[in-house]
Amino acid sequence: MAEDSPDLLETLKFELKFLEDGGYGRSPRTPWRPTLPLRDSPTCLNFNDAARPHPCSECVWVQFVPQERRKETLPCWFIPLTAMGETVDYYAHCGTQREFEEALAAWLRGTIQRIEGERAGKQGSSAQGDRGDVGGIART
Repeated sequence: MAEDSPDLLETLKFELKFLEDGGYGRSPRTPWRPTLPLRDSPTCLNFNDAARPHPCSECVWVQFVPQERRKETLPCWFIPLTAMGETVDYYAHCGTQREFEEALAAWLRGTIQRIEGERAGKQGSSAQGDRGDVGGIART
């Protein structure tokens, strides 16, 4: 389960907007090189830094990566995006750019919705507790 923080939700929403705005199209600075999903996103700790000074273990994306894949060069490429377990790495080798973008967008929307739902549930339960409700029945 991913750590729920305000920064996490904002990062997910920013990544979705970046994707929807065509962020993974060809870069005008390096049109000969395809963009690398998540690594070439402004949400990456090492965005635009060839030296890559920040370890991936500090990145918000790593919490979605299965434990056994966290030591990969690009661990974020092993986030399961679909129910079948397809990852960014899978789409990079076996899929199309469009398939990848559709899978990532669906995963982002689902993850955002889940986190927002969990937060709403937490706020609802703490509000009930503040009113002195027990099992949905107000104490008198």
